[in-house]
Amino acid sequence: MFKKLDILIIKAFIGPFIATFFITLFVLIMQFFWLYIDDFVNKGLGTNIILEFIWYLSATLVPLALPLAILLSSLMTFGNLGESFELVAIKSAGISLLRFMRPLFFVTLLLSGVAFVFSNYIIPVATLKQRTLLSDIVFAKPAFDLKEGVFYDRIPQFAIKIGKKEDNDSIIRDVIVYEQGNPLQDNFIIANYGVMRVSANKRFLEFNLRDGWRYQERGNPYGPGGTEYVRIGFKEYKKQFDLSTLGFSNRTPDSLNRSNEKMLSMRQLEVAMDSIHKDIKLARDQNQANLFMQFRFAKLADSNWARYGIVDTPGGKKVLKFDELLPDSARQNVNQSVQSIAGSMKTTAGAVDTTLEDRQRTLRRHKIEWHRKIVLSLACMVLFLIGAPLGSIIRKGGLGTPLIFAIVFFMIFYFSSTTGEKFAKENSLTPFTGMWLATFVLVPIGFFLTYKAMRDSQLFNKDKYARLARFFRRKKNG
Repeated sequence: MFKKLDILIIKAFIGPFIATFFITLFVLIMQFFWLYIDDFVNKGLGTNIILEFIWYLSATLVPLALPLAILLSSLMTFGNLGESFELVAIKSAGISLLRFMRPLFFVTLLLSGVAFVFSNYIIPVATLKQRTLLSDIVFAKPAFDLKEGVFYDRIPQFAIKIGKKEDNDSIIRDVIVYEQGNPLQDNFIIANYGVMRVSANKRFLEFNLRDGWRYQERGNPYGPGGTEYVRIGFKEYKKQFDLSTLGFSNRTPDSLNRSNEKMLSMRQLEVAMDSIHKDIKLARDQNQANLFMQFRFAKLADSNWARYGIVDTPGGKKVLKFDELLPDSARQNVNQSVQSIAGSMKTTAGAVDTTLEDRQRTLRRHKIEWHRKIVLSLACMVLFLIGAPLGSIIRKGGLGTPLIFAIVFFMIFYFSSTTGEKFAKENSLTPFTGMWLATFVLVPIGFFLTYKAMRDSQLFNKDKYARLARFFRRKKNG
């Protein structure tokens, strides 16, 4: 009997799960294309390029689509069984809700394993391929990443603003280029229109500008005055931007982004984190050694201190200060030397602190990615613990009511996950606490709903709340 029951519940689950999974995956893909669909359509890209990009993108979204699909399908499955009174018949036969949930628990456990495999082995490769392909699209169509009316500042020392782009994305109008050569020199280029293209070797972005002005400010490095302002008009002006600073090459190789933490498996992340820990320890040791080298007397024991540093006074022995041991003629030189050493130590410590902070930030990002691979796979189990008992409580099938509850709990999961990740990146929370925040929030809710479902709770029964409302109204009027 139990084997037939297991088959019944699995069959009731498989259909809604497959449908909701592909619907969820489609919605997540469209969420990305909502930002870039105009750029893809208007760039004359081949269908094979777009399909290849969608293939890589969909692979990266599978671990996020699986938890939502499991939540919605478990809600629909148990809601349909409750609405058709099959749950009542099963419970009347002496079968507990936990026993009824057991086959789907193992199915969800299997899906969690699939999500982990995707997160650990497939997503790094898919993300790498997706980023490489997106980079090639940017190269093939240089205006892909340049938005109308928005300053583009990904190229170091430049900010580019284009007022309008033609359909072919080569003709640009109302162009403003801001260039900072050094802290004392600012240059502006303003042109009515021009032609934009990428050089043959794909290393430079070339602007052939027409009818414009070049404004140049030349500061005086030796004093506050003497600043020169130069304005030059031009009919035609050619400007090149070095794209190699963006990390691209002729045909972007996959190995270029290989060091990014999102492209690594858990084993590779552990190796990278171990290397970062060693770098941090080495930097701290070197900083400590360099700081103590500044103290010229740190390694020398002053044998004369006991003789001259302690004097007898009427009130007892007194330890003289260092200034009291110095003759007046030497104090100024010593103070200047001390100030120079202190300034040097402060500069060195500030540079080392910046380096250590950057490495700590890199280490946090690696730890976040390490925890993400586990959290996304366990999210399938967590949301199943919410969906299954919740469906048996609300006893509503179809897409209406289950979809509303699924959206609510998935938004709780999503916002708590993103909030925890944000705090972890800012070092307000540890990577473990930040990445597991959603699990800490939802697991107690799942246990509470399971407890209520096992006791046939009327937690979401609107008739119960209607009776309570009528009771309070009668009590108020009486």
